[in-house]
Amino acid sequence: MTSPVPSGIYEQLAQLLQAGGPVVAILLAMSVIALTIILLKLWQFQAVRTGERRTAVEALRLWKSGRIGEALTHTEGSRNPVVQALARAMRGQHRGLLEAKVREEVLRYGGDVLETLRGGFRPLEVIASLAPLLGLFGTVLGMIKAFQQLEAAGNQVNPAILSGGIWEALLTTAVGLAVAIPTVALLNWLERRVDRLAHDMDNLVTQVFTEDLSAELTSEEETHAPARLRPAAVSAGE
Repeated sequence: MTSPVPSGIYEQLAQLLQAGGPVVAILLAMSVIALTIILLKLWQFQAVRTGERRTAVEALRLWKSGRIGEALTHTEGSRNPVVQALARAMRGQHRGLLEAKVREEVLRYGGDVLETLRGGFRPLEVIASLAPLLGLFGTVLGMIKAFQQLEAAGNQVNPAILSGGIWEALLTTAVGLAVAIPTVALLNWLERRVDRLAHDMDNLVTQVFTEDLSAELTSEEETHAPARLRPAAVSAGE
């Protein structure tokens, strides 16, 4: 049986909210929104298995080796966008459709998938940009309040009044940075995952329509190659 949360934590949280004012409350609400979006994006990425690349590579290998049926069968059941884009390209080629039409359909599908995966990035960008500014705004308001109290004290200046007002003012900046820093880091990581997915999709799909030119010519290919591509014969006198 789990132990209840100590009441002191709630008291400290209430004191922080009271010291930081509405700015801290807004920042905490923004942190909850950012955390919710990030968890939803992680679940979405896991559902479509964005990191799965092996299935697409194996399907492409089967396709290039002429085992078209096995290649298409290998792509069935996978929810990975790269695999699905590759399957569309292979089906279009297998049906003898024009390459331009096949590429256009694959681009349409890829753009739609990438737009869906990027959904929610804009709110995270807004939160990451506004959180430090809101924290700084709260600090400025707190400093104004602290100096007003200092002015009202007149000649009976108590250093505790100024120091207490300053730490309460700096609290909002700390909360703003605490919200912005992890949001920026996770947003960049998510964007990198989407960029890598887009690169893999473009790279593997393009290989359906092209030939691998990295390997050297075989003896049969050299025989049928144009004369200008054959190595020049070395004369006996040289």
